[in-house]
Amino acid sequence: MDWTIWLEWTIKSLFVIFSLLTGFAYLTLYERRALARIQVRIGPNRAGWQGLLQPVADAVKLIFKEELTPAKADKLVFFWAPIITMVPSIVIAAVIPFGPTTTLFGREIVFSVADINVGVLFLMAVASIAVYGIVLAGWSSNNKYAMLGGLRSSAQMISYELSLGLGFVTAILLGNSMNLNDIVDAQKGMWFAVVQPVGALIFMIVTLAEVNRAPFDMPEAEQELTAGYHSEYSGMKFALFFMAEYQKMIAICMIAATLFFGGYREFWFLQNTFLSVDALWTIGAWQFQAWFLGPLYLLLKVVVLLFFMIWIRATWPRIRYDRLMSFGWKVLLPLSLVMVFISAVGVLLAQEIGPGYIWLIPVVSIAVGLFATAMIDLALRRKKYASH
Repeated sequence: MDWTIWLEWTIKSLFVIFSLLTGFAYLTLYERRALARIQVRIGPNRAGWQGLLQPVADAVKLIFKEELTPAKADKLVFFWAPIITMVPSIVIAAVIPFGPTTTLFGREIVFSVADINVGVLFLMAVASIAVYGIVLAGWSSNNKYAMLGGLRSSAQMISYELSLGLGFVTAILLGNSMNLNDIVDAQKGMWFAVVQPVGALIFMIVTLAEVNRAPFDMPEAEQELTAGYHSEYSGMKFALFFMAEYQKMIAICMIAATLFFGGYREFWFLQNTFLSVDALWTIGAWQFQAWFLGPLYLLLKVVVLLFFMIWIRATWPRIRYDRLMSFGWKVLLPLSLVMVFISAVGVLLAQEIGPGYIWLIPVVSIAVGLFATAMIDLALRRKKYASH
């Protein structure tokens, strides 16, 4: 095997790892500043200009903070649980394309660590692993609050994983492929979020539950479980859980951008312009493809999606646990199944009769989504009147 392939894999792997690690550090600052602006306060601004060194200060504090292990904890599992949680948050990004395939230095370069035909299946498999670390952390701590947090996380994952899988199925149907590069290329003309808006919205809601973000952060509800599954953790072990959550936020937004918002591709109205990732730029006698725009477009979309996650945390109160589970099983799962059915029928009609029939998908999906919202509102009103 050519030795340069190893060099290419190493460079791409290091790029993904350091991008996620740096992104995690400054996502904490981004969130704190955004929450401060929404809540009309200042936010971190002491460490460095505009607080830019705040993540460094947090890292130094956590590195030197004393680590404690409960006397009756299962010490081996207690040690490995944070690592089991953190590693999948990096591995999951291996198949996400961050630029178009191009030719550099006389060889074809694919801008993803691993370009596999079943990339969507890889994402689904790895996304399910992280919960093991959370459950093991709760069990190994020998703490009833931590144990309850771990059990809540596993139950929540089972409830919402089904709807998440159906969200992947929707993207597969619209893109006619499990390869993420093919799915991105299928969105040249229009994002799948426009073709299937309700499916994209369900996917984003489910991902909030998957990464235990507010208002679905019941596994670490401080009012009830002190801190949930990581109650007994401190120092760098706690930092690994913290790191895993924020890296999963970035990875999930990258996945959502890839499946429903065109991934690394330009906005569709910029297609066939010099701002397209397929455009050829000429500087003097040197002509090259504008592949470097791909990571910038993906970064822009991820930043916007992350802001919506932060905005939801600042706006919505935490959902009661029984209602959280009911919402997953009784609302999102049936609605996801209907969205898959609508997408399949729309794609089939577009293939057999004419491409214009693809626009039946957003029309019918929005109608069904509005009907479901009205039924939920009616059910909640009935419960409210019955309690009086």
